[in-house]
Formats: sequence, C-alpha cells, structure tokens
Amino acid sequence: MNLAELAKALEETCSKTGEFILAQKNRVASKDVEVKSLNSLVSFVDKQAEEQLVESLQKLLPEAGFIAEEGTVVEQADVYNWIIDPLDGTTNFLHGIPVYAISVALMEKDNIVLGVVYELGQKEMFTAWKGGGAYLNGDRIHTSKNAKLGDCLLATGFPYHDFSGKESFLKLLGRLFENTRGVRRLGSAATDLAYVACGRFDGFFEYGLNAWDVAAGALLVQEAGGEVSDYSKNSDYLFGGEILATNKKIHLELQQE
Repeated sequence: MNLAELAKALEETCSKTGEFILAQKNRVASKDVEVKSLNSLVSFVDKQAEEQLVESLQKLLPEAGFIAEEGTVVEQADVYNWIIDPLDGTTNFLHGIPVYAISVALMEKDNIVLGVVYELGQKEMFTAWKGGGAYLNGDRIHTSKNAKLGDCLLATGFPYHDFSGKESFLKLLGRLFENTRGVRRLGSAATDLAYVACGRFDGFFEYGLNAWDVAAGALLVQEAGGEVSDYSKNSDYLFGGEILATNKKIHLELQQE
C-alpha cells in the first residue's frame, strides 16, 4: 500500500465532501436537528456527509471496514478500518461558528497509518501518514518548540455529557490559568489536535471523547514530532476516552498536573 498516494486520494475525497458541507451552511433549520444524547446534536448534513465519505472510501480501499460516528455503516474488517467523523464541531456548524472539520483516519489492525483533518472554516487540509510526516495544505508542519509551560498556549474541550470528572477538571484549569499563556476551547477536538501539530497550540487535553474525534488528529501530532497518550502515560487514547497531545517537550509536566 502506497500511503502517500492514498493520502492524496483521501484529501480529494474530503475536499468534495467539504464542498457539500459548506454549501449547507446556514441552511439547516431547527426542525432538521436531532439530539442524539445530552448536548450531542446531529443533522442531515452530518449523515449525508458521512454517506458520501463512505461511498468514496469503499472505492479507495474495498477491503476496509468502517468505524463511523453517525452509524450509516457499521461493518468492521479484520485488518483495515476507516475511522470517520464527518463533521467534528457540529454545534459550531449549526450556530454559525466557523470551526468545524472532517476527520478521517485509516487504522491497520491497532495502528493509525493515515489521517486527514480538513478544517472547513479556513479550508485548511491537514494530512499525515505513518513515517511520512505531517502537512498543512501540502507544506510540512512541526509541533512547537516551547519547553516551559509558562510560554505555552493550551487547548481543551469542556465536558458536555460526561460530568464525572468535572471537579478535577476545573481544578486543573485553575492551575493552568495561572501557569500558562492561556487555555482555549474551540469546540472541535480534531481541529485542536491539528493546531497542536502545526504549532499553534503547544498541547491539548480532553476527556469524554471517541475514536473518531481523535484518530486522525493524533497521527498528525505524532508525525509532526509531538507525543500523544492518555492522562495516565498509557497509549489507549484512541478508545480510552481521554487524550493528552503535546509538542513532547511539556508532556511529562502536563501529565503531572
């Protein structure tokens, strides 16, 4: 498998689906919005975007299965599986806030080998493949070089359905407010991770996430020179529900927070 060639084809697929999503901007009525679970919204845009992605990806790699947020296809395969979030940041999209992204990753057995995050607000295509580096609109990107937490800008996501860790999360935020250059909350984990990969953020952390939120973005960070784990120094960030992604230089210090 030529991952570089597959990456180009995946970029084209995400670009076409992105055109559809952007064409629907400001066209979704309240009656078109469903509530999947507490504060988790979905519209026909998410579902149709996922259907488009699945149709194209089936042609790119017929032997691959799918792990997709909206469940338009539920067939998984033994070796290759696409992990898809057709619209990461649905709430932003529905409220007219221009931070939302398509996130698609290819998993080979237990390893992510290819990932694209297409941030639609600024039309930025982030791409990475195993051993090939990370790119933004075709240009190589790297994580930041900041080694002191006091020089760092971090990103996170606020709990919106799982409030079990709320108290410890708020205490951590309090410490970070006092000891960093700030903490941002964009509302799209895929975008947050892409921004870590290109050095805009020095680190990102969040709990209550799913594999489709982080799969592509995590590979971007790793291929850009960063480090990804869960909060406890383990590698189960994909299905474990929590993630810490940094420029590597501040990883241990953030884990200790």
